[in-house]
Amino acid sequence: MPLYFEDFQVGQRFTTPARTVTEADIVNFAGVSGDFNPIHTDAEFARSTPFGARIAHGLLVLSMLTGLRQRSGHFEGTLIAWLEIRNYRFLKPVFIGDTIHGETEILEKRETSRPDRGILVQKVRVLNQKGEVVQEGEFVTMVKRREGGA
Repeated sequence: MPLYFEDFQVGQRFTTPARTVTEADIVNFAGVSGDFNPIHTDAEFARSTPFGARIAHGLLVLSMLTGLRQRSGHFEGTLIAWLEIRNYRFLKPVFIGDTIHGETEILEKRETSRPDRGILVQKVRVLNQKGEVVQEGEFVTMVKRREGGA
């Protein structure tokens, strides 16, 4: 069920569904982004790195987080715009076969001069199947208010 600005409360938390990162995800992202760095695309090269295997693009995982958040239904039809990504950090590698999910906490909400929208600041984290935080930061988004504000 989609949530409007008024429905969110500071301190509120929610978890997204999970998904497994596949080789197809990495190949497709490389094709779309043009980032064919061998750490992502060359198994022999990747074996020689400190990671020991190919890893997912950091921005692929960030993109997956945005999709997982959308699948949660909280922002379905109510998200107006992304305004900012703050202090985003890539903490651990994500490997082919890892299963990730996202967590969101509402840090701040503020009204705008327009009665049909508000701003949310959210702490976001991506966790792997071991419960390790692999990415974290803050999203600032503009969200619809209910008809007529309030």
